[in-house]
Amino acid sequence: MSEAKTGDTVRIQYTGRFPDGTQFDASTQEEPLEFTLGEGNIIVGLEREIVGMTVGEKSTITVAAEDAYGPHSEEAVRSVPRDSMPKDIELVIGTQLQATTAEGHQVPLTVVSIDESEVTLDANHPLAGKELIFDIELVEIL
Repeated sequence: MSEAKTGDTVRIQYTGRFPDGTQFDASTQEEPLEFTLGEGNIIVGLEREIVGMTVGEKSTITVAAEDAYGPHSEEAVRSVPRDSMPKDIELVIGTQLQATTAEGHQVPLTVVSIDESEVTLDANHPLAGKELIFDIELVEIL
């Protein structure tokens, strides 16, 4: 049986959860996740474990934050004047926003705190700084 290797396009079924068991993501039976190994389309810690797997093989892996979405960076958390926010947006903790950098890149932001004068926004990936556990099955090597 052939093993998955860098350059192969593969399909996997997966369930992602936190160490406390809370699920944060999963593929569906109808739509396994498809990607090419080595292209950087998935987190490095997950990709590294898929290399060498055979079709039908299952595994449970733990991915450290550094090999997932990186550590949580306090530099990515900023407070802005509340009156600088668009008036048509209801501001509540957890609201997802997008900003555009001077270079034209889209940056997702999460509202993490609000007071009368400021809104604190977090540009970290929501899973940054978190250890992740994945139950995976290699379904197909294309």
